[in-house]
Amino acid sequence: MSNELLFPFIWFGKNILTNPAFFVGFLVFIGYLLLKKPFYEAFSGFLKATIGYLILNVGAAGLVTTFRPILAGLNEKYNLSASVIDPYFGLNAVNTALESIGETLTWVMFSLLIGFLLNIVLVLFRKLTRIRTLFITGHIMQQQAQTATWIIFFIFPQFRNITGAILIGIFAGVYWAVASNLSVEPTQRLTENAGFAIGHQQMFAVWAADKVSPYLGDPKKGVDDLKLPKWLSIFHEDLVATGTLMMLFFGLIMYILGPQILLGSGYEKYVAENKSFFIHVLQTSLTFAVYLSILKQGVRMFVSELTVSFQGISNTIIPGSIPAVDCAATYGFGSPNAILFGFLCGVLGQFLAIAGLVLFKSPILIVTGFVPVFFDNATIAVFANKRGGVKAAMITTFVSGILQVVLGAVAVVTFGLVGFGGWHGNIDQSTVWLFQGALMKGLGITGYVIAIVLMMLIPQIQYMKAKSKEQYYEGLVDLEEN
Repeated sequence: MSNELLFPFIWFGKNILTNPAFFVGFLVFIGYLLLKKPFYEAFSGFLKATIGYLILNVGAAGLVTTFRPILAGLNEKYNLSASVIDPYFGLNAVNTALESIGETLTWVMFSLLIGFLLNIVLVLFRKLTRIRTLFITGHIMQQQAQTATWIIFFIFPQFRNITGAILIGIFAGVYWAVASNLSVEPTQRLTENAGFAIGHQQMFAVWAADKVSPYLGDPKKGVDDLKLPKWLSIFHEDLVATGTLMMLFFGLIMYILGPQILLGSGYEKYVAENKSFFIHVLQTSLTFAVYLSILKQGVRMFVSELTVSFQGISNTIIPGSIPAVDCAATYGFGSPNAILFGFLCGVLGQFLAIAGLVLFKSPILIVTGFVPVFFDNATIAVFANKRGGVKAAMITTFVSGILQVVLGAVAVVTFGLVGFGGWHGNIDQSTVWLFQGALMKGLGITGYVIAIVLMMLIPQIQYMKAKSKEQYYEGLVDLEEN
């Protein structure tokens, strides 16, 4: 084939496929056209998706720049490596790790598309697979696809190519389908058959909480029976909670390190200008919240367009599937107090576990991140409170907080992210994915196959245990049994 004929493909490969921002925009543009949207809407979707991804890059770069002196200071003074357990810090860590091996985030988009299409296929053949749910929470798909990309590329360096992208897509797609399918019955019990499942980061944990909570407490003695102080309501605000956590953790770390280590060669000028170290610490801590807010805004922009494109296609191909949506959709069905209660108990669990890491001189210092400690534990508490009251909500979220920290530290080491500053941190990723990653590291590609097979067996077991096969496919539960 002549160079003239190959030129369009070469240009597309170098300028679109290897440029994640434009690749996302291209996917959205094509998706809108396939949905028979007007050209101007497709163009608008392309712009919002591309600009959103570029905004994400700004936020990510800001986080890295702000966090780097703290990482360097901890390593210099205590030979410690700090990792924030939060999917957004995890994205930065994975991005930096991928760059360190000469790879780009383009593989993430390929894998996300493969995983989403696989989820559609699994639902399309639900009579064989027993999968009823389609995962449509776009920003979670992007986060998990990115983490899975690093896990597969790290464990299988020989597959840092299209073969690896397919392996990542299969792993992510099967997890999305199986884990969201596992959340159908708990969600339907909580919402009284509202017709949706959870598509987020704690689907296995929600199933486990739903199962164990009746043995831990009395559903008639719920969180609403407690009187929580009114001032705690400020933590319902994302920025307030994030800013407070950042000040608490990074402020303390920076004060321990001191201005000489943090400021380095600029220390003398800093002293000469009579600057306040307290204000520097406060501003730096709050800057984390600023860059996180920028990063999240970018994610919301491009993901909302991607979700519309994907959801429209899926509804056309597989009508009647059960949508798996953001965990926050369940908050209106449970106790409002359970959300804050779960956050507080999760924080206590995390703080205790972090103190344990320091006490036992762990080389990995874990820093609390907002997303896991809030959304994981708030969601678990809503389900646990419904089935086992305040006692179940307290126990399950406290244990979750401990596991997030301790197993998060193990995950940082297991997946070679020491020194990159973050880990995905959510409870499913620090338990289920950690176990699956250990299988792959220990058994190679055989471990990968075992992980996929074990996941695919879960809906088969669910179906076998279902009292009504018809209700199983409809995603209905008998509310009188609750």
